[in-house]
Amino acid sequence: MEIRRAGREDLEGIKRLLTQVNLIHHKGRPDLFKEARKYTDDELLAIFEDDDRPVFVAVSGSEVEGYAFCILQEHKNEPMLADCRTLYIDDLCVEENKRGEHIGSRLYRFVLEYASSIGCYNVTLNVWECNPEAHHFYEAMGMKVQKYGMETIVGAQGTK
Repeated sequence: MEIRRAGREDLEGIKRLLTQVNLIHHKGRPDLFKEARKYTDDELLAIFEDDDRPVFVAVSGSEVEGYAFCILQEHKNEPMLADCRTLYIDDLCVEENKRGEHIGSRLYRFVLEYASSIGCYNVTLNVWECNPEAHHFYEAMGMKVQKYGMETIVGAQGTK
């Protein structure tokens, strides 16, 4: 297995995995997540070229077995926050029939090494409460809670 930056040749595999991770969120919170594509093909191809939004893929042969979508965040000259360069993991997914084969942990460690190599202070991400497997995975990788996002639902919302 090789881990590298995503390219045009990975488009179909990444779209397949985006569908899988979206379904986890939709099943867990259908009030928030639709069954829809997160990005168009053109948006994905543009992201692949954006150095501030690196996407890494774990591939065996030509098969995409996992990905990590990242976003470089710079906090500078903010009144309340220290200057900080962060690599935010926007999305990490492993092919559902490959889970448990340590692809996710290899991808995660690759992201950590990349973040360190570009001078980041930390790596952050959000985990939805409806995805306990992801929560346990990131804890096993050594991540700690930085902050909590909380909600109170105050009105009915129709799902479409």
